[in-house]
Amino acid sequence: MTTSPAPKIPTITVGLRPFDASPPVEGEPPAVSALLVTFSALPDGGARFSFTLEGRIAALRVPVAGAPASEPLWQHTCFEAFLSASGADSYREYNFSPAGLWATSRFQRYREAEADAPTLTSAPISFPILEPNQRDERLTLDVELPSALLPSGTLLRVGLAAVIEHADGHLDYWALRHPGAKPDFHLREGWTLMLDTQLVAQ
Repeated sequence: MTTSPAPKIPTITVGLRPFDASPPVEGEPPAVSALLVTFSALPDGGARFSFTLEGRIAALRVPVAGAPASEPLWQHTCFEAFLSASGADSYREYNFSPAGLWATSRFQRYREAEADAPTLTSAPISFPILEPNQRDERLTLDVELPSALLPSGTLLRVGLAAVIEHADGHLDYWALRHPGAKPDFHLREGWTLMLDTQLVAQ
């Protein structure tokens, strides 16, 4: 008896780049040598994001599980996604901390938060997530967003970003593209990718 192969879900891997990275210490490699994101749709209509940071992790401040989260997650090392239904002005922002916390906000248009959608900040991640994995030269974080947390519509515009905190407290801002004169992940011109949440190739 033969069985059909499992359906393959197309994935996309992209590299983020810094807006203005901190100069490396003389004689040392940069603290972050690469920051990659792989994303794909899930069979149930959700989305999966895998963030991989390579470099000298010891030179960075990485939030750990159990640490207090009294400040917005994006004030420290965290990974971010921005999703909008194709053609819509509204969008959602997601912040994922290596400490296992997350935050999300809904916006009607550029930086205009929805009045009836309070921001959820610093909540323990309650949806599927693989345990953050940190080694000497790599930090990975995988998260799966259920369809209920995504904007309505099956074709989504995607922006990907990260805030990286160095040991001295300096922040670097990484994104697919930096269209503004200063770091601004909310600029739609920087969201250069699309995700079809119903696309599952056989």
